[in-house]
Amino acid sequence: MSTSDFRPALIVVDLQEDFCPPNGSLPVPGGRAIAASINKLLDLHFVLKVATKDWHPPNHISFATNHVGKKPYVDFVTIVNPRDAAESYSSRLWPVHCVQDTPGAGLIAELDATKLDAVVTKGTDPAFEMYSPFHDPFNMGITGLASLLRDRAVTDVYVVGLAGDYCVKCCAEDAAREGFRTYLIEECTRPVDNTAWPECKRVIEASGAKIVALDGPEVGRLMTA
Repeated sequence: MSTSDFRPALIVVDLQEDFCPPNGSLPVPGGRAIAASINKLLDLHFVLKVATKDWHPPNHISFATNHVGKKPYVDFVTIVNPRDAAESYSSRLWPVHCVQDTPGAGLIAELDATKLDAVVTKGTDPAFEMYSPFHDPFNMGITGLASLLRDRAVTDVYVVGLAGDYCVKCCAEDAAREGFRTYLIEECTRPVDNTAWPECKRVIEASGAKIVALDGPEVGRLMTA
């Protein structure tokens, strides 16, 4: 196989302070522990290494505090497409997190950010939830990530970060839909809900993305790329 047939990219999804114990406002259990493995991946020969960040305004629709009487984790909000009122989706409400220009929105110190080529922000529109770093569910907010990958002639996308059952899931699914061979490295993510993680993995793989292991051949291939 020629070099042009394998041009891998690494996407580090939302490895931010607010998503990590012990002080994050929306901590994913074990979230900080994945940084060491991700740093080792950052040493490998990816043609592009991108981090994504939730970058919310204070009035973001996903914050329970912005909805009277609503509680984080247990309540939901209906989000309607402003271009088509017949199209809507239900989205879980969360504690305030990753507010623009706050310490909680920063990448964690344990991540070697010096090895990144780019940082893509998402969730900047207060009216939409945006788990995917490619676009919101209505395709109104396009981040440019797909173009960035195509500009580097990327063929394969490796996805890591937080949280496995939300933003990482959506990233992997959308990368596969964009036509990239896509791999989610299981040891390099953590879910919010461990109980539902097995079913979540089945949904991810149904999209065309693969769940792979750090010691598997898909990652091993990077050692010789």
